[in-house]
Amino acid sequence: MTHLHPDRLFPASEPAQSIARELYPDVANLPLICPHGHTDPAWFANNTRFSDPAALFLTPDHYVLRMLRSRGLSYDDLGVPRRDGKPVAEGRAAWRLFAANYHLFAGTPSKTWIDHSLQWAFGIEQELSPATADAIYDTIDAALATPELLPHALLDKARVEVIATTEFALDPLVHHQKMEAVGTIGRVRTTYRPDDVTDPSRPAIVDNLQRFGELTGENVATWSGLINAHRNRREYFRRFGAVATDHGVPSANTADLPLIERQALLDKVLAGRHDAADAELFRAQMMTEMALLSVEDGMVMQMHAGSRRNTDPLLFAERGPDLGADIPGTTDYVNGLRALLGRCGNEPNLRLIMFVLDETTYARELAPMAGYWPSLMIGPPWWFHDSPQGIRRYLDQVVETAGFYNLAGFNDDTRALLSIPARHDVWRREVCGFLGRWVGENRITKSTARDIAKHLSYQAAKDAYRIK
Repeated sequence: MTHLHPDRLFPASEPAQSIARELYPDVANLPLICPHGHTDPAWFANNTRFSDPAALFLTPDHYVLRMLRSRGLSYDDLGVPRRDGKPVAEGRAAWRLFAANYHLFAGTPSKTWIDHSLQWAFGIEQELSPATADAIYDTIDAALATPELLPHALLDKARVEVIATTEFALDPLVHHQKMEAVGTIGRVRTTYRPDDVTDPSRPAIVDNLQRFGELTGENVATWSGLINAHRNRREYFRRFGAVATDHGVPSANTADLPLIERQALLDKVLAGRHDAADAELFRAQMMTEMALLSVEDGMVMQMHAGSRRNTDPLLFAERGPDLGADIPGTTDYVNGLRALLGRCGNEPNLRLIMFVLDETTYARELAPMAGYWPSLMIGPPWWFHDSPQGIRRYLDQVVETAGFYNLAGFNDDTRALLSIPARHDVWRREVCGFLGRWVGENRITKSTARDIAKHLSYQAAKDAYRIK
């Protein structure tokens, strides 16, 4: 039997455990603010049932898939769709394989999230295993046919106040158009992610830029036309609730080139004559341009830096991106952000939230930077580090220099819908544990700890993303 202990993740020692236990009820049932994530907008536009348990827990979750692949399991056998359309395992067979290997997840945040989700959504307390696989599958499958497990009902059950999806610049936003027609934009909203037209390392960059010009009616062959196209598209995304932009970049590099050099760089990209150094410089310049546009329109800028993406060419060719082969790399934020911050870091309308995979930069770079620049905030632990230990390391390294109020609160950054309440619960428990230790050491008062716990669990994300 799995059992979600009421004191899970709290400090083991006293008085910190008792203080964390006392703080937690004040935050446990606060609404969820989910200002950055990758859930499928079709779920909320159509509000239809999930097809089967594997489609809910397994195939959309690269955290789960990468662990199984690391032990030699085939993505075909796990039911992950192929680009060539060849058949893959159906849901129950994939689920049985997942259950037979569930022991691999001991000690990982994935197990914490899945165990929480099984109990929270379905009342399942049995450990997933070969012996329980079919019974658990049948329980989930039956529940998915009920109104209580439709996407909007799940948002209600989780007390989700706001949830943001993430779409590329060329996305037609058809699902958001549908939600606009029925009045659900606001609770569900989009985020502008222009990587498809700002990253020349993408094979289709020339075609993408041409389509971008056609979509916006701008001449993207000129630098001013390209920036106007972004200005136009950002305004369109705001119609569907967008308050933020997001940029997935391999480095934190920014640039502030003279106009003649910017135009020459664009000319090379449009002609397909750019190399890796040109691609890096183009991305760097576009980060500064996006910051300047945020100064204009007030959209919060998110930079997700430091992921070496799609490192397995075979997996990418077979099935596409975002399936587990991304690896963190070292990142230099002080030098990388120098050009951007030098140009507009003191602008009161700029808010830049940094998400980092290189934990060595927290205390050395990001906390001191956020502790000075009024435009810079530190995002919560991300991807490989949105875990109990990752949250502990994060708070230990950033708070003493950046304080609590230069942190952007929490967001779940997930493709797996049912993991959202689980992830927020882990954050809230870890915040209460951290504050419990500080109260126990007489570093802050219990009253201050209550205020900070509520802030970091709810209000910080609303404030950081300017959500009204």
